[in-house]
Amino acid sequence: MQQKRNALPARHELKYFINPAELEALRARLRPVLDMDSHCVDGRPYVIRSLYFDDIEDSAWYDKQAGVMHRDKYRIRVYGFSDKAVFLERKRKLGDLIQKSSVQITRRLCDQLVDGNPAGLYKSANPLLQDMYVQMRTKLLRPRVIVDYEREAYLHPAEDVRITFDLSLRSGLFSRDLFNPDLPTVCPHDRNVEILEVKFNNYLPGHIAALMHGVEAERSAVSKYILCRRYEPLG
Repeated sequence: MQQKRNALPARHELKYFINPAELEALRARLRPVLDMDSHCVDGRPYVIRSLYFDDIEDSAWYDKQAGVMHRDKYRIRVYGFSDKAVFLERKRKLGDLIQKSSVQITRRLCDQLVDGNPAGLYKSANPLLQDMYVQMRTKLLRPRVIVDYEREAYLHPAEDVRITFDLSLRSGLFSRDLFNPDLPTVCPHDRNVEILEVKFNNYLPGHIAALMHGVEAERSAVSKYILCRRYEPLG
């Protein structure tokens, strides 16, 4: 049975590379003020695995590299390598804003999509699944690379702020084995940094901006998908 998750409104998303010392300093500031995501049991990060798709021309890769302002990325996302909650997602870039659509799918449908088979999606009442069908039929959208990391997330209700540390980024190389916890993975970069993301609706509240003031982090248009395709051949 397919279950809908609410599509998020277009939001701001700021990304940074941050070194371990600065991350620890920021963590110490955030913990007394912001709530941790409920998935961070006992304050520990939770594991996210995504399988990203791209079309026959690798449009998502090339559009990102070219800085195209309006573009889509499709992925299947699971948590802790489990098939209990599997989500098909589309992340849409709208100029300076990001919008995400998501629908929960069955393991059976997940396996079908990983095999490159969109049969029956056009019958769905869900617009995202219908769109996935069109993309797979007309542009030959197919799985490209697995992206793993551990997420430590902090929340604040004002402007729906979400600050995340995405830790230990790994690439699944040439595998599509989405639910294998022993999948061989490699770090896709050569730097001693983690990824910091700051998301909010319209503006970053002043007291939260003050918490981040003075923390040195390198603003970047970093893409986990691009980084993790470092070892993958382009079509």
